[in-house]
Amino acid sequence: MQTPITEMFGIEFPILAFTHCRDVVAAVSKAGGLGVLGAVGHSDSGLETDLAWIEAEIGDRPYGVDLIVPARYAGSDEGGLDVADLVAAIPGAHQEFLDDLMERYQVPEDPDAAGWAIRPGEAPFSANRASQQLDIALAHRPSLVANALGPPPSEMVQRCREAGVKVGALAGTRVHAERHVAAGADVIIAQGTEGGGHTGQIGSMVLLPEVVDAVAPVPVLGAGGIGRGRQMAAAMALGAAGVWCGSVWLTTEEAETHPVVKSKMLAASSGDTLRSRSITGKPARMLRTAWTDEWDRADTPEPLGMPLQPMLTSAVMERINRAAHREGSGAEELATYFVGQVVGTMNRTRGAGQVVLDMVEEFIDAAEAVAAQLEI
Repeated sequence: MQTPITEMFGIEFPILAFTHCRDVVAAVSKAGGLGVLGAVGHSDSGLETDLAWIEAEIGDRPYGVDLIVPARYAGSDEGGLDVADLVAAIPGAHQEFLDDLMERYQVPEDPDAAGWAIRPGEAPFSANRASQQLDIALAHRPSLVANALGPPPSEMVQRCREAGVKVGALAGTRVHAERHVAAGADVIIAQGTEGGGHTGQIGSMVLLPEVVDAVAPVPVLGAGGIGRGRQMAAAMALGAAGVWCGSVWLTTEEAETHPVVKSKMLAASSGDTLRSRSITGKPARMLRTAWTDEWDRADTPEPLGMPLQPMLTSAVMERINRAAHREGSGAEELATYFVGQVVGTMNRTRGAGQVVLDMVEEFIDAAEAVAAQLEI
């Protein structure tokens, strides 16, 4: 295939795979796409280790790194508060709610589940944290660095350009996409509300052509609700130069998705997700479980903003995941993760490389079927 994206990155197929799992990054890049490692949950040493492993595994094939630097969050004017400041800013009522939740669902205590509170000086989703991760990324050889929330910071753009690395940014509206281009983004990822993780409220069918028209000639990747070749063909027909997929890799053989959550995803329908602020503080689409239902109760405290909410919930989520393997337990009921509406078709486990090949094959069939309708 030949599109502005395949030419930009020297890849065979314009399929970019966002994932937190290094094995998926490697498998997709080796299959002809471009794997993108989500770095936000990595420690510095963990990110260094994973990037070195990916490069050893894929040779000279390209890959990317995804960071999260939201335009606005608690302490953003100061570049991001440190962990001690954030912990002190969490209201007691919110901690009491979580303590009660753990007791009602009988989730056992776990002293090893400490979340972000044990990382002094490191605040999640902050400019300072992302700058540290950018240092590590650019010490390696990614072909792309993407910012998942807000316009890419000027420092990121400048440093990436100096290193010959392309900059991408995710957008949920036309206005966001225009701001990203003005900030210096080389690639726009237009993500519809169907997508997993942080999303806006506009569907891909409407969003994608709006963004394509607004930022041309900057190439646009279609995202949100794309996990099959027919969906890829639809995105390309709407003007995309390729696709950005995230959810579809969560049930692959290589994925590090929690086994309980993976089982839930394999059994889920497209209606079993919702947008919730309950984990990160910003609207993010995830699997509906007892966790999201509890946060939706009328007597539940409103989720805090970013990064206070992940500071509040990170240790509890670790605690839930460590105990969720007990069948029938409260932790199993609560366990969840980010995933898009395409989860309804993620009902069998395949290798990530096979997902790429299946998408391409179905894309070709769909494109030929449309072309056949034009024959006179």
